[in-house]
Amino acid sequence: MHTVAPQYDMAFRFTYPKRPPNVAILCSNTDHCLRELLWRAKETKELKCEVPLVISNHEKLKHIADSFDVPFHHLPMTKDNKAEQEQEMRGLLSENNIDLVVLARYMQILSPDLCADYHGRVINIHHSFLPAFIGGDPYGQAHHRGVKMVGATAHFVTSDLDEGPIISQDVARISHRENRKQMIGIGREVERRVLFDAVRSWCDDRVFVDHNNKTVVM
Repeated sequence: MHTVAPQYDMAFRFTYPKRPPNVAILCSNTDHCLRELLWRAKETKELKCEVPLVISNHEKLKHIADSFDVPFHHLPMTKDNKAEQEQEMRGLLSENNIDLVVLARYMQILSPDLCADYHGRVINIHHSFLPAFIGGDPYGQAHHRGVKMVGATAHFVTSDLDEGPIISQDVARISHRENRKQMIGIGREVERRVLFDAVRSWCDDRVFVDHNNKTVVM
């Protein structure tokens, strides 16, 4: 490889499956994605990874981490302490040798420096079919527009909000009969499976980003 790769301007790396990757899960107040990942990693073993910690800016979901015997770290965020708390987060990620950070409905924007330091190693779930309905209330936007499908997108995190390379997407059909609350319930089921699919692909080393900044999932 060392002689062939330079001829074609190729990059390569070797991975060693003996050690499963360490995954940190970040969450806020919404539990469905956190539950899904912990269940898949700790109970069914479908996620080939270790989850040494959960970090949250709220305490609401601590009982879920506790039920899976995963250490829970509460780092409340405000605009005044965000830099300090993110530095604390960096320390936790470093201490636990974290390979991948998963934003399981973590309602905070990571700093550009953190995005750069963990480039290609932060996955977010966005509760819409990107690039449609970007922002904080995609289900409200979708309901207002009368869409006939709701979806979810798992993507790598970059300093450009919700614009990182897409890893996995899926949709569910709806009709005019569903109200906003019902749409959210349907959408959350899509979010669970899309995020699981993206994290599993990463843990299995089946995802890379090509020279056009698009993902290839093997």
